[in-house]
Amino acid sequence: MGDSKEAGAECPPAGAAARGGLGLLTQGESEEPSAQGSALFLGGNEVKSRAVVKYSSAPPRTAFARLEEKTDLKLPPANWLRESAKLGPAGTTILGNSKKSKPFSSFGMAYDFIDSVGNDVDVVSDSENIKKLLKIPYSKSHVSMAVHRIGRTLLLDELDIQELFMRSSQTGDWTWLKEFYQRLIDQKWQRKKKSKEHWYQKAILSKFLYYSINGDGAAQPVPSTAEQPESSSSDQTNDSDGASWPAPFEMPSSVSEDPSASSQGSEPLEPSYIVGHVASAPKEQNLTTLFNDGENSQGLKNDFVRNILWTFEDIHMLVGSNMPIFGGGRYPAVSLRLRDNNKPINVLTGIDYWLDNLICNVPELVMCFHVNGIVQKYEMIKTEEIPNLENSNFSTKVIKDIAQNILSFLKSNCTKEGHTYWLFKASGSDIVKLYDLTTLCEETEDKYQNPFTMPVAILLYKVACNMMMKKNQNKKHYGTIRTLLLNCVKLLDKSRHPQIIASANYMLSELFQLDEPKKEESSESPLNENSDESYSEEEEEMPDSDENGSYSTSSDPSDDNKAVAIIKSVGELSVPEKYKSIHQIRPSCTFPVCHDTEERCRLVLSYVLEGLKSVDSSIKKESDLPAADPNTPIPLKYEDESTRGGPEGLEKQMALFLDKMGSLQKGNYSSQSGMIPGSWQHKMKLQLILKSSKAYYVLSDAAMSLQKYGRALRYIKLALQSHDTYCCLCTNMLSEVLLFLSQYLTLCGDIQLMLAQNANNRAAHLEEFNYQTKEDQEILHSLHRESSCQGFAWATDLSTDLESQLSVSCKCYEAANEILQFSDLKSQNPEHYVQVLKRMGNIRNEMGVFYMNQAAALQSERVVSKSVSTAEQQLWKKSFSCFEKGIHNFESIDDATNAALLLCNTGRLMRICAQAHCGAGDEFKREFSPEEGLYYNKAVDYYLKALRSLGTRDIHPAVWDSVNWELSTTYFTMATLQQDYAPLSRKAQEQIEKEVSEAMMKSLKYCDVDSVSARQPLCQYRAATIHHRLASMYHSCLRNQVGDEHLRKQHRVLADLHYSKAVKLFQLLKDAPCELLRVQLERVAFAEFQMTSQNSNVGKLKTLSGALDIMVRTKHAFQLIRKELVEEFDQPKSDESPPAADSSPSLNREEVIKLLSIFESRLSFLLLQSIKLLSSTKKKTSNTDEDGVLKTNKQIYSQLLRATANKNATLLERIDVLLHLLDQLARGGGGVQ
Repeated sequence: MGDSKEAGAECPPAGAAARGGLGLLTQGESEEPSAQGSALFLGGNEVKSRAVVKYSSAPPRTAFARLEEKTDLKLPPANWLRESAKLGPAGTTILGNSKKSKPFSSFGMAYDFIDSVGNDVDVVSDSENIKKLLKIPYSKSHVSMAVHRIGRTLLLDELDIQELFMRSSQTGDWTWLKEFYQRLIDQKWQRKKKSKEHWYQKAILSKFLYYSINGDGAAQPVPSTAEQPESSSSDQTNDSDGASWPAPFEMPSSVSEDPSASSQGSEPLEPSYIVGHVASAPKEQNLTTLFNDGENSQGLKNDFVRNILWTFEDIHMLVGSNMPIFGGGRYPAVSLRLRDNNKPINVLTGIDYWLDNLICNVPELVMCFHVNGIVQKYEMIKTEEIPNLENSNFSTKVIKDIAQNILSFLKSNCTKEGHTYWLFKASGSDIVKLYDLTTLCEETEDKYQNPFTMPVAILLYKVACNMMMKKNQNKKHYGTIRTLLLNCVKLLDKSRHPQIIASANYMLSELFQLDEPKKEESSESPLNENSDESYSEEEEEMPDSDENGSYSTSSDPSDDNKAVAIIKSVGELSVPEKYKSIHQIRPSCTFPVCHDTEERCRLVLSYVLEGLKSVDSSIKKESDLPAADPNTPIPLKYEDESTRGGPEGLEKQMALFLDKMGSLQKGNYSSQSGMIPGSWQHKMKLQLILKSSKAYYVLSDAAMSLQKYGRALRYIKLALQSHDTYCCLCTNMLSEVLLFLSQYLTLCGDIQLMLAQNANNRAAHLEEFNYQTKEDQEILHSLHRESSCQGFAWATDLSTDLESQLSVSCKCYEAANEILQFSDLKSQNPEHYVQVLKRMGNIRNEMGVFYMNQAAALQSERVVSKSVSTAEQQLWKKSFSCFEKGIHNFESIDDATNAALLLCNTGRLMRICAQAHCGAGDEFKREFSPEEGLYYNKAVDYYLKALRSLGTRDIHPAVWDSVNWELSTTYFTMATLQQDYAPLSRKAQEQIEKEVSEAMMKSLKYCDVDSVSARQPLCQYRAATIHHRLASMYHSCLRNQVGDEHLRKQHRVLADLHYSKAVKLFQLLKDAPCELLRVQLERVAFAEFQMTSQNSNVGKLKTLSGALDIMVRTKHAFQLIRKELVEEFDQPKSDESPPAADSSPSLNREEVIKLLSIFESRLSFLLLQSIKLLSSTKKKTSNTDEDGVLKTNKQIYSQLLRATANKNATLLERIDVLLHLLDQLARGGGGVQ
């Protein structure tokens, strides 16, 4: 069976359950995946154990060959040292479980099962190391292990001091540790040679196993690397495959084996933005094999026959084991052991056998006893009986306690991620010490001398990578990922490992979500209760002691002050919960709390900058080195987004667009730094640059919302410069990236528009725009290595000219819109497309209004010149063009309201054009010109279009009312001008009157006097004025007309009707007393005119009586005038306080005096005529009522004459007199009732 990863356990058959053992497979069945574990019940003490095989390269189990008695194991079998499928690869299992661990064996497993590391596994190690730790209280032998922490997982590897110091004497690499060891632990250290007995025992075991595999099969010659174990040369290393310590940086490459054995996730992983999986980085810094897919470099390959997820009580361990498992008779899963019959099994051997069977889920042990190599007998022992063997009694409960105590001790003290800890117990000693080798190493000249640095850094990186790639993981893991990456970067030398550092920094930047909705920022709380940044900060790095203080540093002279923690006696490990950890490694750590968007973006940019520095430094160095092979693509597990392909022709469209924008320069589409397209530097820099552009865009948006427009422009400039560099480097443009550019340009347009509208604060904006942080300068410097970054310089200039700012803003929106036309971006991003078109419509409206106002200003300045200037006409054209385009923009997205507003503005422009032509004639000979009529009619057309666009008032009442008002105003202005400046040279009086009447009636139609709104008083005043003007016109027609009596009568009725309507409307208004007075006086004049055509005294008296009634009704107007005059007089007394906001405008005194004089004279005239008529009537007939009226009228007339004769009377006094007289007149009757 080839290499395979199984999610199941090598589970023996359920039939054994009746015998109280483990569940086993029936004989002849191969290992099947199964998630079932098992529990052992041993000696009354329950120990929970569950083993799941995650990976196995072992062939199907076959029965072992039972050797005949008296077989001489000293004689080699025919197949000895030949590769056998039954024993697995040569050099792996030929020496059974006595094979020595490789120095990085746990890392090999961790790389293969990256999902388990840092998360749900407590320990990753070789089974030999696990056994050695659990035997500490029983054994006098030395223990030396390297411990590393990755998240909540501890990696344990044997730290072979002998091998290490042998290397030190040859290379000088570990001199500092050797000196430390000699100074504090063993002053007279010297290499201990293996005894002949050791090699003899290894050879016997090897031959026994080869005998037991029942025939030599198709044996292959052993590779030359496998040395014969009998070799007893003093220079020989411990085991046959020659595992040795790699140098700190020069890790020699080994023959590459099949990478599929350990390439755990060969299928592409999502999301694809995670870059730089270390396993696939290019060959650099002599770390060739370290970066190969399977980490097959010496010491880093997972070459265990099986990897088992072993749960022992509550401890989860990923264990590597090479123990051969055989079938035999009733039991298809047994372990085979060779024992010297003269040496009884001791506790250490018992624990060894028990743990091996437990880890591999083997229910039975077969022991072959020999004397001096001669086979004596076989004995079968169930796994659960091993703890009760004679001379080998031990408590499984104690072993469980030892395991829990050791794990707690290590977890509590190995707190710094990335550090190498050394767990050491000297031979024969009871004291176990834990040292932090990283700290000791940093005291030396080269802190990178620790050979574990690189594997640890890679593992930290890989675990972070793996966590980033899981889409089902949410924010709660971001703190963990960040800590892993920060510790990875901390371990590596920037000059030696630029790719990993660049990639790690990019991933760090990816942790901070830049596109989070702003509303979530306030609720963004720490993801744990505590708010420290990560679990590896200083406060957690202090060694904690438990409640017994049992492994805190004490003042005992025997204690080592260099040790992080000490177990004073191995006996303590057997005490239940003696080392119960109160300093649990948190499975996740808090993510730094970013209080605002700017802080988050600044963190992102700091990581981007570090990444860019790494990339740039590597380009500088590698330019002098020969390329590995330009024809062979580097197999990277990450992809730049652009390699995912985009629609054909996108680059061409983009090039044409940039050319049109004036931003395409010669040679712009190539890296100035000499980066090779497709190289890791090229791909990484593209990703980092894109990230920086996004960060600057978010910063700009945040500054915009704070109304810091100068700062916003600076950030969007940096975003566009980053994007320009991206476009320059990118060989395959992605539509997503083009969408970013469209968004950047849209925001840039917004900023330019706001700067145009906030010109009064320009100095502050300019200061913010010119300020730049050191970080921004360094990022810009990195961008300038690739491009001139001038592609969008036109969009980000801070101009002082309003027209220029509006024009740039418009161009930004147009460019953003043009980008959306590429490919199918418009249909993919409908919301953004609508926003861009809305902004285009808005800016064109702004520009139209700007040009319109300029034209109006020119018009007001034109006094002498009688003709319209060319400049004015040009401004009209520009304004009209802007409005027209804006209307088209809004109509294309069915925005009826805004389209109506722009149509309304176009109507206003037409009115300005009309006004320009009205000033062209001589004021005295002025007539309403055809040009004026043309433009006013055009204005009317646009207002009507606006109303049609809206449809009904319900769509947008405010806009509807506004358009109606403007339309009413246009008709009113047109009618007024035709009335005041009648074009009599071109039209007949009757036609003009008809047109005026029609225009006035249309104005009334669109003047809403009934709806309650802020504009209601204006509408009422307008309507009253229209009725007044119409009445005046009909009054005038009546005076000037002779002939057609029917027409005269019609005019008389119309005049009377409009006068009465005008009065009613003016009476509703509190701030138009003069207008009301004037209308009433005109009505009196109208009555006087009617009286002239009357012949009978009765008719005249009736008309006079009506005229006097009108005079009485003017009392309301005089009361309003009096009230305002009193308020004016009282105002200086109240310390000249400003008038209230709702007070009406001050009276026009001159007009009041003029109207008052007319009123006095008309009243005087009417009273006199009344007296005359009544006196003449009295002579003919006697009427008591008429006598009373005559008497009253005479008295009032007399008082009026005396009042008007008094030239010293004040305005207020005169009004008081009139009010008094009008009261008398109202009581006295005034005329014939």
